[in-house]
Amino acid sequence: MDSVNKIFEPEKYTYSQYKLWEGDWELIKGYPHAMSPSPKKSHNRFSGKFYRLIGNILESASIKCDCEVFYEIDWVIDEYNVVRPDVMIVCGNSIDEVQTFPPTIILETASPSTIIKDRNTKFSLYEMCGVKYYIMADPQKKSVEVFELFDNKYRQTTSTDFILSPQCSFQLDVFNMWD
Repeated sequence: MDSVNKIFEPEKYTYSQYKLWEGDWELIKGYPHAMSPSPKKSHNRFSGKFYRLIGNILESASIKCDCEVFYEIDWVIDEYNVVRPDVMIVCGNSIDEVQTFPPTIILETASPSTIIKDRNTKFSLYEMCGVKYYIMADPQKKSVEVFELFDNKYRQTTSTDFILSPQCSFQLDVFNMWD
């Protein structure tokens, strides 16, 4: 029976194999997920606006943060999980080529082909890894959901306050960024 199961069991891949692939991929639980076709303009507009606003906030003289914002950088969670959030804010040690510890904030801008993965698989993965804020934007509905980690579980919030560390916090009304 083991040989029959092996025939129907898809092959799992590792990060070292992932690094050799061409194109845009994510690796979740050892299974590849293609990141194509490329996102639509509404997806890029929202993600780009969020990236620019956060970058301006973090670079302002009034905020003293040890945080940076990154656009589409691989986060290598472990040997079998590599994701590429649309935008992530990383506090603490700076990254080189890839991110290797949980970001503080992740934004995923959903598309019809990724909404289920963003809402279920990535939601659980980010929660389990300790990402403090998970923001999901839906360009089709022009809606935003913000989840904050409390006692290792995400709770939805309508707050526009983001506390990255005791010394670093900012306000950003992500719910009204569609204009």
